[in-house]
Amino acid sequence: MKLSDDAKKMGVTYHTVGNWYTSGKLDAIQMATGTIIIKDTDNKIVMDYVIIYARVSSSENKKNLDTQAERLVGYATAKGYQIKEVVKEIGSGVNDNRHKLQKILHDGKATKIIVEHKDRLTRFGFNYLKTLLERQGCVIEVVNEVDDEKEDLMQDLISIITSMCARYYGLRRGKRKTDKIIAELGI
Repeated sequence: MKLSDDAKKMGVTYHTVGNWYTSGKLDAIQMATGTIIIKDTDNKIVMDYVIIYARVSSSENKKNLDTQAERLVGYATAKGYQIKEVVKEIGSGVNDNRHKLQKILHDGKATKIIVEHKDRLTRFGFNYLKTLLERQGCVIEVVNEVDDEKEDLMQDLISIITSMCARYYGLRRGKRKTDKIIAELGI
């Protein structure tokens, strides 16, 4: 069967099937004329369960969340991936209890998670998370990798300082609110 016929049969674009061929997911041969013939007509292709994960720190950045997700969808589409889910989340990268990310990790359906920067997934422990997911058959694809280790280290330091300041000032504000409520109640 020709590559174009197989694409129609499977309901995907010719470009997508071409990507599958070049990545070795199809049992096919290329003729001298350039035509690609698929040997196995049943096409037992293991489809990736691709999840786009976009995150911003606060609801003030909601507009950035939408544009981040659009950029990731464009990237995945250009690579020929069939996107199963687009997950958008608002929450700190330091917070290890983000519900939507927890759901992705708990479900175990994802074979590929695409993020814009590694800090969109987590601020700390990215390599641990990556290693564990790879052992479960899931690949994390980071679109914009940092080439400079020094820059990456500085970004981590800034994240730590920002996180600690937010916690410290948040605790003080929380204590002030509690004291104010107690004073109003006359306790």
